[in-house]
Amino acid sequence: MNPSIRPAAPQLEDLQPYDPKYLPADVMLSANENTADVPPEIRRQIEHEVRKVALNRYPDPLANDLRDMIAEANGLDRDQVLLGNGGDELLFDIALAWGGPGRTYLDMPPTFSVYRSNALLTNTAVVEIPRQIDFSLSGEACQRRLEQGDIDYTIITSPNNPSGNLADPLWVERLAEASDALVVVDEAYFEFSRNTVRPLLDRYPNLCILRTFSKAFSLAGVRIGYLLGHEDVLTQLKKVRQPYSVNAVSQAVARVVYGNRAAFEKGIDAILAERERLLGALDALAGVSAYPSDSNFILFALDDAYDGGAVWQRLLDAGVLVRDFSQAPYLHNCLRVSVGNEYENDCFLEALEAALA
Repeated sequence: MNPSIRPAAPQLEDLQPYDPKYLPADVMLSANENTADVPPEIRRQIEHEVRKVALNRYPDPLANDLRDMIAEANGLDRDQVLLGNGGDELLFDIALAWGGPGRTYLDMPPTFSVYRSNALLTNTAVVEIPRQIDFSLSGEACQRRLEQGDIDYTIITSPNNPSGNLADPLWVERLAEASDALVVVDEAYFEFSRNTVRPLLDRYPNLCILRTFSKAFSLAGVRIGYLLGHEDVLTQLKKVRQPYSVNAVSQAVARVVYGNRAAFEKGIDAILAERERLLGALDALAGVSAYPSDSNFILFALDDAYDGGAVWQRLLDAGVLVRDFSQAPYLHNCLRVSVGNEYENDCFLEALEAALA
């Protein structure tokens, strides 16, 4: 008898694993992290709280203490907040609860590729309405498509990843009005844009907002994300989420950081100042076109005289890691750089000039 194994689910056949090319480098500017770690005084508070965690006990399944903090800060009730193991878990939960065979997701590329992957993993049909040439939302086209009544859910990223531009709140409202589809606004980077559609939540029960601790709050390694939405929507998501998905240590860390979130404002201001300096420096380089950004990263396109993949490799050889989108649909010859501190950004600019030369 020859040993064998039954094939995996058929929807996996043409899917590629998500690969951020997170490679070792001296200057890591590829993943939109806050390159500054948690401040030392907050880290000391974290260590104090973590020492009190009973590691032999399961965590609070819903992280209720943290939910209460987030709810109060956003003028909501506890039942309007749901925590997840990073925003990624919550995005998959949305695909599980609102997608599936016979259901349809509306995608607006170029945007975060995980949205589409989650739909395909759950056997959800995908309808695409590409963004316009400046990466703005094709609002009227999306509205008309939603009005057909067969879309079950859609996700709008604001600011959008990888382009960095905000979604017009007016268009978000029109899309929420256009049908009963679940409209999720991914605000993972809203602390950098300081723009939110939170005021719309009170009027539209089919609207949800996704946020994360991974970016502005320097907790990418801790994996905490959360949803704000109508109680009925979150009740359905609780049915598909993994039990105990947010571990006790992560909950303790996040409580301390959220309670001290004002302490991160100075660092956010520094990132915004560096973003504007970086935009100016990129625009001054021949053969480079940088797109305006409301986030902590910048997308830039290279002239066709350059090979984007080769430039990315030269940057990596110089010890600087950025994200290569040069072969991605709608992003021809584009690279994306996270905004680091002054030293990191100078290293990137010096390496980019050399790579282009």
